[in-house]
Amino acid sequence: MVLSLDSTTGENLDRILRMFARFTTVGYVAYALMLSGSVVEWAERTPVWWTPVAVALVFGTGLVPGLLSFRESVRAIRWSGAVAATSFLVVVASFPFVWNGNGVPIDNGVWFAAFPGLASIAAVIAWPSWIAFSHMVIGCVSVQVINMWVRDGATIGGLFPEIAFAIMFCSLFVGGSVMALRTGRILDTTTAQTHAAAEAAASQRGRMVERERFDALTHDGVMATLLVASRAGASEQVGALAKATITELDDIRSGVRTDRPFTLDEAVVHLRAATADADDRAAFTCVSDGDGKAPSDAVWALGAALSEALRNSVRHAGATAVRRVDVATSPGRISVRASDDGVGFDPSAVAPHRLGVAVSIRGRMASLPGGTSDVSSSPGGGTVVSLGWTEND
Repeated sequence: MVLSLDSTTGENLDRILRMFARFTTVGYVAYALMLSGSVVEWAERTPVWWTPVAVALVFGTGLVPGLLSFRESVRAIRWSGAVAATSFLVVVASFPFVWNGNGVPIDNGVWFAAFPGLASIAAVIAWPSWIAFSHMVIGCVSVQVINMWVRDGATIGGLFPEIAFAIMFCSLFVGGSVMALRTGRILDTTTAQTHAAAEAAASQRGRMVERERFDALTHDGVMATLLVASRAGASEQVGALAKATITELDDIRSGVRTDRPFTLDEAVVHLRAATADADDRAAFTCVSDGDGKAPSDAVWALGAALSEALRNSVRHAGATAVRRVDVATSPGRISVRASDDGVGFDPSAVAPHRLGVAVSIRGRMASLPGGTSDVSSSPGGGTVVSLGWTEND
């Protein structure tokens, strides 16, 4: 008989194995107490040495799985279950060779015939389900045959109902144990699949973030550079914008990134520079309430989104539109409001392939921990872009 004693199990299967190991041990203790009188009675019908050996093999090995269930590894639990299940069959098989022939009343029987199903639960711990069920059938048939043999006046006609009842009764417990362990395996498989799906989703999200970053760079840098270059007399602005775009591409390629946080004053300077780069005629105001620091990612994201908002306004709000930027800072918080009094637009009518609002503003701020964004506009009513960052607790 081949054991299935894999040392690796999942968390759920491991927990259920331990539970059934303890259940099995408690069952053996209970039967040892209930059947102690019967054991003593049958000791008179067997050699002196056999009963102590049989009790040690059956009840002694039955105590081990529960004791080992408190150890970290379940491999020893499975081995002990195999030993307990095998020992029961060894005792049953040895009985015909040691019985002295003195029978018992028809309503009595051998003491080990009371719990073949418990020994089969130990088999469930150790072996695949088909072996455990085979163990149960062999045990039930064997003990009922022995009972018929030792009972005075018993006939073979009553043997088959006794076997059928024993198998059906034990199947309830053995089948329940098998299904419980199967449930543990399914839970472990489902958990592993869920973790794999989560890792795949995280990987996919990482690729999406990278694509969004490149989309934003393409729109904010490359396309903006080409647009400015198409205008006459913009050579200095083209050079500065092209240099900034190439620098960001170099940073992406090299993987170099500065994680030094900005003070709130430095953040305001960065936002003022971003405003001037996008529209040097835009009014800039700042209200500061206390000192503090902000992560570089937050400041860069706010600056990039602000620049995109202003560039959109320059391109679409109209030649006479007036733009202003209002910044408010406080410890753990930065808010930016870019507004114009231009022609406005309907945000719901923006085509999906237009990356300016979707990626460079909303997408960029949504990917920033603590970042928020809102674009409010209507035809003829101007446009307001609100950006914010709040430090997460």
